Amino acid sequence: MKKFGKNFGIYVIIFALVLGTAYFYRGLDNSSKTKEIKFSTFSQHLSDGDYEKLNITDRKLTGTKDNGDQEVAYAPSVVEISWLEDTYVYPMLKDGKIKMESDPPESDFNLLSMLPTIIMIVALIFLFYFMMSQGGNNKAFQFGKNRARLYKDNGRSITFKDVAGLDEEKEELQEIVDFLKNPAKYTKLGARIPKGVLLVGNPGTGKTYISKATAGEAGVPFFTISGSDFVEMFVGVGASRVRDLFEQAKKNAPCIIFIDEIDAVGRKRGAGLGGGNDEREQTLNQLLVEMDGFDGNTGIIILAATNRPDVLDPALLRPGRFDRQIVIGMPDVKAREEIFKIHTKNKPLADDVSPEILAKRTPGFSPADIENLVNEAALLTARRNGTKIRMDEIEEATTKVMAGPQKKSRVISEKEKRLTAYHEAGHAIVMRSIPGSDPVHQITIIPRGMAGGFTMSLPEEDKFFETRGNMLNNIRHLLGGRVAEELKLDDISTGASNDLERATAIARAMITKYGFSTKLGPVSFSSNDEVFLGKDFSTRQNYSEEIASEIDTEIRHILEECYADTKKILTEHDDSFERVAQALLLVETLDGEQFEALYNGDITPEELQDKVSREQKEIQERNAKEAAESKRLEEEERAKAEARMRELEQAMLGEDANDQQEPPVYKEFHRYGKGGEGDQDKKNDDNNTDQQ
Repeated sequence: MKKFGKNFGIYVIIFALVLGTAYFYRGLDNSSKTKEIKFSTFSQHLSDGDYEKLNITDRKLTGTKDNGDQEVAYAPSVVEISWLEDTYVYPMLKDGKIKMESDPPESDFNLLSMLPTIIMIVALIFLFYFMMSQGGNNKAFQFGKNRARLYKDNGRSITFKDVAGLDEEKEELQEIVDFLKNPAKYTKLGARIPKGVLLVGNPGTGKTYISKATAGEAGVPFFTISGSDFVEMFVGVGASRVRDLFEQAKKNAPCIIFIDEIDAVGRKRGAGLGGGNDEREQTLNQLLVEMDGFDGNTGIIILAATNRPDVLDPALLRPGRFDRQIVIGMPDVKAREEIFKIHTKNKPLADDVSPEILAKRTPGFSPADIENLVNEAALLTARRNGTKIRMDEIEEATTKVMAGPQKKSRVISEKEKRLTAYHEAGHAIVMRSIPGSDPVHQITIIPRGMAGGFTMSLPEEDKFFETRGNMLNNIRHLLGGRVAEELKLDDISTGASNDLERATAIARAMITKYGFSTKLGPVSFSSNDEVFLGKDFSTRQNYSEEIASEIDTEIRHILEECYADTKKILTEHDDSFERVAQALLLVETLDGEQFEALYNGDITPEELQDKVSREQKEIQERNAKEAAESKRLEEEERAKAEARMRELEQAMLGEDANDQQEPPVYKEFHRYGKGGEGDQDKKNDDNNTDQQ
């Protein structure tokens, strides 16, 4: 019925448009015989006797000729009309040379003539309403309605079992879920459940994912909305949406509201120029009132996620609104192993792939990074037509996520290739030679992303703090490439610009942030205040110019000392340095085991080249064999599918040919039915079976 009404409305619109168009063109046809001329010309034509009929209405003069054509003129004033009547009209009427016509009074209303216009207006109104009702999911002009989506359990809900790690965080949220399910357990103790829970953490740590898991565990209505959905160009719309959201939540209480990226609407007030109360602040004010105002929101729990808690308004973070903050940090090695198990659960892994090993090789990876890494490994496996994801694909995917894809097609001159080889070898030798440094995992001179080459080290364990000695070692690692160029090439290049930038940043942080300077003492000279419009237009310097000069001197002193230490290390390990650089020129990429053999002198670059060639040949043969096996399996699956299709077609054809015959199942029934010949056959069969 609804579809019929919609189609009927379309037909009415089409009919009205056709009718109005026909009426419009009819008017054009009539008006094509009417010509507007000047009053003087009209007087001349009247005196010449060109008109058969004359019509005078107010100041409008209409003359009709013998052939039906009309000419219209407008008199400047009533005086000219009187002159025209006395001079031409009355004498011509007396002689019978012209006929006078008079129009009906203009106040008379002709409904029939107005009918097409009325139909056109009604049709346009109906068309406008129809178009608006179809746009925006039937929410035209409903700017104040909230855009929250009600999460529905479709049988595939994410629960806390699907969230790896985050044991303490799940415990905190489980308390919220338990309160919604068993409120009496808490109310009889006089406990008040937190009204709001703020999830804080770096991007990709799983804030939104654990919120979905909370929805799956709660079993109550779960409204999800983004902070940007409240922001609108129309004044008052954001506040209206907040009111509508909480009104809808009250109707579905107990329930949970999840606001993602709440910093889009919850930034500190007064951040605008002049401290004006803009639309975003009105939205925030309404949110504050709804969360903890005179009207309580019993049974409504608010979850929010942000990676910028420092910019949120203090009124939003006080107890009574967001009572509890849960920090979602980067996963440790145990959590990463569980995350790998979840993301590789439905992926075929080779025997050499272990989630435990993968977890140790990915320190600092967020859950989103791990998911992307596993997906990239699967794509690389599909690219070589493999059937299982091997450790080689995992290694390549890890490097690809961190540094970008390889650019083997880039043409590099021998001079630049030699420069890159010594540069990266310098980094690796310094890392290996300093006790306590992270072991070298991979060195390559193949360009990736913006880098011409790189040296990768993997820590043996997760680190949550840095010491002064480790920071100095990191500076030496970064300066290794620059020092290597100076020692081996008698020149320096711009390739070390990023290394110098990072080394200087570490040295500055040691002096200004961590108080590692013996001269300036344990004093912090950094400012943690964020710089954004409305607070500061430039960073605030909370120390004098004299102290600033001493800070620069200390930074330079640290860098110069580390530079001298790096040069000494490379000079002492010149043989290892040369072997690693020459090996890079031959094979382009070294793993940790190959680098260690070269560093200790257990293998020469030429021997390593022969070994790598044999290994690459074996890998190619294995890939070809696996690709052939994959192709064979695909052909078998295709053949099975075609056979099933043929069987289905034959079965359908057989049913069509025997549609008048009894199905075999009924024949068997008659055979073994009562009073039939099959009874004796059945008894004989049973006796034979007993005898056997």
